[in-house]
Amino acid sequence: MYALYSDHYIIELPADHPFPIQKYRLVREQLLAERTLSPEELLEPALAAPTDLRLVHTEDYWQRLTSGTLPESAIRRLGLPWSEALVRRSRASVQGTLTTARIAIRDGIAVNLAGGTHHAFPDRGEGYCALNDIAIAIRCLQHDGWIQRMAVIDCDVHQGNGTAAIFADEPDVYTFSIHGANNYPLVKVPGTLDISLPDGTGDDEYLRALEPVLPRILSEFRPGLVFYLAGVDPHEGDRLGRLRLTHAGLRQRDELVLRACRDASIPVAVTLGGGYGQDIQDTVEAHCNTVQAARAVFDGTPPVQEQRPSK
Repeated sequence: MYALYSDHYIIELPADHPFPIQKYRLVREQLLAERTLSPEELLEPALAAPTDLRLVHTEDYWQRLTSGTLPESAIRRLGLPWSEALVRRSRASVQGTLTTARIAIRDGIAVNLAGGTHHAFPDRGEGYCALNDIAIAIRCLQHDGWIQRMAVIDCDVHQGNGTAAIFADEPDVYTFSIHGANNYPLVKVPGTLDISLPDGTGDDEYLRALEPVLPRILSEFRPGLVFYLAGVDPHEGDRLGRLRLTHAGLRQRDELVLRACRDASIPVAVTLGGGYGQDIQDTVEAHCNTVQAARAVFDGTPPVQEQRPSK
């Protein structure tokens, strides 16, 4: 099983910044130390091409982002200080998700050890998300004739407002989000299907809400590819989560989604999404558990039949 990782995923942030940027390095190191991944299975993405980014983002936003001329209000909304490293990080993460998707189409499963930046809109960034990696990957795959019909299963605790807005009028893209009702963003953008959970929701209630919707997405909509946004911020130790899932509950969630995709013979591209543990090691452990679940569910199963571009 291949995973995408780049040192560009890590940028310098103020010491008191709430985003735990070092988690990406720590996840990579732990996965290698535990031999969940071998060094040969870690691939480094290039930086996404501007032509691919413009399939989703406006020219004005792209120019302001790359030139460092975003207004202060836009920087505050984004929540990350602007730098050239931020632009490189965002482009690497986008390419990581796109390459992950292409490998998943061939192999059945692949993981980006970043990504899931679902709060980015065509004309702006929000909530630590400068570019919408999954939306760009979907548009690229459609544009290049790989796959037209795709689904996003978003289990980050924060509703995927940017992704829902981008695909609001596209019947070939199914956007599903299960998230905290009272959490960020304050104003939710309805997707194809949304499940809002009250503060304090635990393992059993969460899994009971999630399990029945998977057949609707996989069997009835029947996508050619699933993007699984496996945010670990529903964890009980997360500073921004408000839900009460345990590590065991998050692992059950991952296995539930991944087994459903495997059993339906639908390839799945995994992105890590959010995680803001009071103890960063909780976040690292939960992200590593997602990769371990992907390996356990898909290892030993025949790969999904390879799909090639039609043009």
